[in-house]
Amino acid sequence: MPPLFTSPHSEPARAAFAQKPRGLVDKVMSVTEAVRQFVHDGDYVATGGFGTNRVPTAVCHEILRQRRQHLGFSGHTTTHDFQILCAGNQTGRGQTIDRVDVAYIVGVEARGLSPHCRRVIESGTVQCVEWSNYTLALRYTAAAMGVPFLPAHSLLGTDTFSHSPAKQIECPFTGEKLTAVPALYPDVAAIHVHEADRYGNCRFTGTSVADIELSRAAKRLIITCERLVPHDEMRRNPHLTQIPFLCVDAVCEVPFGSYPGNMPGEYFSDEDHLRLWLEVERDPAAFAQFLDDHIFGVKDFSEYLNHCGGLPRLQHLRQRELLLHLGK
Repeated sequence: MPPLFTSPHSEPARAAFAQKPRGLVDKVMSVTEAVRQFVHDGDYVATGGFGTNRVPTAVCHEILRQRRQHLGFSGHTTTHDFQILCAGNQTGRGQTIDRVDVAYIVGVEARGLSPHCRRVIESGTVQCVEWSNYTLALRYTAAAMGVPFLPAHSLLGTDTFSHSPAKQIECPFTGEKLTAVPALYPDVAAIHVHEADRYGNCRFTGTSVADIELSRAAKRLIITCERLVPHDEMRRNPHLTQIPFLCVDAVCEVPFGSYPGNMPGEYFSDEDHLRLWLEVERDPAAFAQFLDDHIFGVKDFSEYLNHCGGLPRLQHLRQRELLLHLGK
């Protein structure tokens, strides 16, 4: 039976959630401070977004810079975020990731497979268990509901089921065969959104995929946002808040924080830079130098953006996204 990397037991998780402050506490801090305080060696980490959409890039970079080790990871259609964290698995730099719940990793969608991620997974140094995208999302849903599992028809009769810790059960009401999908309570999650106030109320546009459930499943939650907005602005339209302050531990204002991924309505993905990552990974020595220049050798995400073309490049990506929305 493949291992479960996290306990689906709901009571310890509910006890952890009960310790979160219920008042309006100012949670604004830098990404450096947030990772230092909330991401620890050995933690199980999950990232929000989907594909290259709304990737919490700045947090992933900072996890590498702070040399966090032996993390578990939820690969729920993780493309560039998984690519970044896998970059910490190198000789002389330790092992950032050592266990992964796999739904979609290694591929950067239509752009191709990451050579370095493929080397890491094929090395056998990372434990992997398999899920479908739906069932991995359902694990967040179970955790968000505060229950240890949810039943589903999905996975039954597939090889994915046999490579997962899911179990077959019988419905007590109908006798149907079902899959018991265990809850996933990450130690810490990072989600990038369009807007947040200083207390952690968040809103974003575009597809949410599993981020609303993830925000309620994670024991600790780091939010990065394109911009901070006044609390009164959130109160004027409370129905637009998808992630409430009760779930959030840190709020970090990071303009262009999904770069080189895209941000719906804000900026297009930097396809040239994503292609550069894939190309430079083919040569481990060149890739190590690339990481020294772009991540380990810079102090923060703003400096990284300057290395990648700075404001002129970012304005170009913003204009391209606007033109696409206008149908041009």
